[in-house]
Amino acid sequence: MRDFRKLALGAITGWLSMLALGAAHSAELKIATLESGTVNWELDTIRANGLDEKNGFTMSVMGVAANDAARIALQGGEADAIVSDWIWAAKMRASGQDFVFIPYSTAVGGVMVAGDSDMDSLDDLFDQKIGIAGGPLDKSWIILRAYALQEYGVDLAARTEPVFGAPPLIMASAIDGDVAGAINFWHFNAKQEAAGMRVLLSVVDAAAALGLDPEIPLLGYVVRGDVAPELIKGLADASNEAKQILASDDTAWDAMRPGMNAKDDAEFAALKAGYRAGIPSVAEVDVQQVAKTFDLMARLGGPDLVGDMTELPDGLFN
Repeated sequence: MRDFRKLALGAITGWLSMLALGAAHSAELKIATLESGTVNWELDTIRANGLDEKNGFTMSVMGVAANDAARIALQGGEADAIVSDWIWAAKMRASGQDFVFIPYSTAVGGVMVAGDSDMDSLDDLFDQKIGIAGGPLDKSWIILRAYALQEYGVDLAARTEPVFGAPPLIMASAIDGDVAGAINFWHFNAKQEAAGMRVLLSVVDAAAALGLDPEIPLLGYVVRGDVAPELIKGLADASNEAKQILASDDTAWDAMRPGMNAKDDAEFAALKAGYRAGIPSVAEVDVQQVAKTFDLMARLGGPDLVGDMTELPDGLFN
């Protein structure tokens, strides 16, 4: 009888363990991201180090061809999370969609000019062509327009000849000298810098001059509000742990290099440095500072950028 009880107890214990293991593996978190996007560097680090399982979820990655496709996947429930900017997340939340924002990166660009250019301030670009990735509602472009209004009393959109285009096209035009200056996404700026260009004015410096907090994370994981709170926390913790690895471990980067599209050592080093510079230095978002930035974006970007919002919706920042 005693042996039977031991066997029965062992069977029950094993069964409960299997149930617990199955429950842990059932907590899948689906993240939609660009197939060649820089977000994959962090997601690959999470997966390679088992940081998803460590933090209570199983991560699956859905590759998409465009940012709009990722947003549609999130809105349609095909994905649990994407990486996007807090303005879009706020606009969606204000419209009734229950999304929350987890800080991902503070990386922003700046105005890049030729390395041998004699320009030393933004007004040197007046009456010349500026290439701008992301379109007229690009957040970096809006901040630089606000800076020009404050410092020179003019709108860059009127005092320069803006040329809008896809990031690779703007980068090529800048390197070839077809535009006098270029505003691009941070990783394209890193490649331009590796090619010999330099920063004329960074968005960080422009934001600081405007009294804005340059530590505000523009990009974050936008997560569906119906995802369990412990999974949202697990994603935030896994993201932070991956960032710590990428901030200090060069060997982690060496393993990812083949997928980074770095054409040489200088470009690889610039991309690595750019990512590390964008790691948020604080875990929590200063909502009051975000509200100041929102007011500026609403003033210059208008409804095309912020929709019908007049203020930030409550509960956005996790």
